[in-house]
Amino acid sequence: MPKRYAFLLLLSLALFVGCEEPANTNAYDYDICVYGGSSAGVIAAYAAAKMGKSVLLIAPDRHLGGLSSGGLGATDIGNKYAVTGLSRDFYRRLGDEYDRMEAWTFEPHKAEKVFQDYIREVNVEVWYEHRLTKLSKKGTEIQEITVEDAGKTDFPTRTVKARQFIDATYVGDLLAMAGVSHTTGREPNSLYGETLNGVQLLDDNQFPPNSKETIFVDPYRIEGDSTSGLCWGISPEAVAEQGSGDKKIQAYNYRLCLTQDTTNQVPFERPADYDSTKYELLRRLIQARDGIGWQQKLGWFYLRIVHMPNGKTDVNNKGPFSTDMIGANYDYPEGSYEQRTVIESEHEAYIRGLLYFLSNDPGITPEIRSEMSAWGWAKDEFTDNNYFPYKLYIREARRMISEYVMTEHHCRGDSIAPGAIGMAAYNMDSHNCQRVVVYENGKAMVRNEGDVQVGGFPPYPIAYHALTPKQEECTNLLVPVCLSASHIAYGSIRMEPVFMVLGQTAAVAASMAIDQRSSVQEIDIPKLQKKLEEDPFLDGTLPDILSDNEDEGRAAITGDWEQHNLGGRYKKYALITNNEVTGASAEFILPVERSGRYKVAYYIPQPMKPAPWADSIHIQTTYGEKKARETFSLSERDREWLELPYRDFSAGDTVKVRVQTHGKPGWIPADAVLLIAEKN
Repeated sequence: MPKRYAFLLLLSLALFVGCEEPANTNAYDYDICVYGGSSAGVIAAYAAAKMGKSVLLIAPDRHLGGLSSGGLGATDIGNKYAVTGLSRDFYRRLGDEYDRMEAWTFEPHKAEKVFQDYIREVNVEVWYEHRLTKLSKKGTEIQEITVEDAGKTDFPTRTVKARQFIDATYVGDLLAMAGVSHTTGREPNSLYGETLNGVQLLDDNQFPPNSKETIFVDPYRIEGDSTSGLCWGISPEAVAEQGSGDKKIQAYNYRLCLTQDTTNQVPFERPADYDSTKYELLRRLIQARDGIGWQQKLGWFYLRIVHMPNGKTDVNNKGPFSTDMIGANYDYPEGSYEQRTVIESEHEAYIRGLLYFLSNDPGITPEIRSEMSAWGWAKDEFTDNNYFPYKLYIREARRMISEYVMTEHHCRGDSIAPGAIGMAAYNMDSHNCQRVVVYENGKAMVRNEGDVQVGGFPPYPIAYHALTPKQEECTNLLVPVCLSASHIAYGSIRMEPVFMVLGQTAAVAASMAIDQRSSVQEIDIPKLQKKLEEDPFLDGTLPDILSDNEDEGRAAITGDWEQHNLGGRYKKYALITNNEVTGASAEFILPVERSGRYKVAYYIPQPMKPAPWADSIHIQTTYGEKKARETFSLSERDREWLELPYRDFSAGDTVKVRVQTHGKPGWIPADAVLLIAEKN
């Protein structure tokens, strides 16, 4: 072929190639893709970046943090001892916002700021309002996912490839689309040999009659007339056998940020679709109690009002009829995005209507109307959502079924989970699942079914393989939120601090799987445990050193101390002694293995009521040849740390922290001491 023809052929080929359709510019590639902007999702994304991986965080919502920035400011802890690593770091960062060591009650916008700080510090890319539409697998590996931008009217899509995926949603959409085994609702007790699963017609958050009240609430629209139909919210189904399984979901609500500060308050308004008949059962309950002379207050019977900083609240469900919209969420876990939006709107309308009802309905006692009217929405929270929380409290949706399932036996300590990578500590807690009619002595009356509140156990470990799917189903997915647990065990595990612990675990495990070129099921679990223990903040900062009164060889107790299950205690119990008794002392012993600057923190649990703490406590720290003594006020101290200055401790030092009685009225505690290393 003549050279000029060869040149023309090459030129035409080059032009042909150049005219080909360009590569898909909507395809992206990362080491780790985290789906879900929950607290676990943010921590997982941050942890993965700290592990040196390229990370994408996909948030189906407009805001980060899930419930932790969505109104749940009264942290459900169970036991602070169980909160480790970046989860503990989150509450310490919130403490910085309030000039305290840790903040476990906080305002929503402060929490969102901390979550945004995490993302900015490691420059994680976030796609907001993007939701899953498609997933592609090859064998047991997820190859890519497609998401749509729900914030735009034409729903443009993008495709994401990743070596590892983390489902950090409250609903488990990614695990479900990946074909991973899962369940919803309540297993029968017989499945795992439990006692608190399935149908539970018990006494907590229950209508009267009960141990204190002999009144009852009639279920019919016209009282005493069964032909008039049931009041709103009551199921016509007969109650199934105790302990039997079903697909009913424990109730959802929103956690409400209210205030009585009129300078920062938006009054409750009558909703456009307000229907007072939805609250007829509550009206009857209040009137019946008023008829027998009960003094009634919102916070005693109808709303759980927990005070947050700066005059705000976290309001939660309380009693037989409150902010939980019982029975209205059964279709949520497996529902379409459109169905879920409808359910969320129904819950918002129900709660807005409830607050208006309690403020204005003439059938409510004047005292309750006046009390409710003093509250309003906090004007500086959820400002782009008409002051209403962003996130529905999805207490439970899908739960993965893996090779290892956490059950009631783990909560009670009858079984110990292998491969422990975090702890849970909260009560086995289920909210009500349905409102029904029962008959007692020939009378029809309203009952709630499904509420379980059983605790009294210490923190317990969670198995790593409760976060991994069955190996034959998926080998590059981790699930820190909708993990493998029975309904009642999930009720204990499902707390925001635990989700963050598990989010960090998932990110470190995914990084190890990449480095080891293994499935998530086959990573070196002892190596994972060592990383979480020795580098808890993933920045080289030395881990905390803890001494608890229960730790053998770590506490020397002399004199007359009593064991108490004080609120907010560390581990199983705390010690207290009467400060007026002479000769009582408690010395905590903390061996230092790695040199560094540490501060001593002495823990104060919740005081006994009505017995007050002493006015002050003296803390003496001894290390090497040095000795320091500080005095702290105990006035209004409740579940917080007393902080001593940073000091230089050397490897091999034994730090001794001592308190003793000093003859003045009141009580002093001995529970736990931490050495906290200065952050890198």
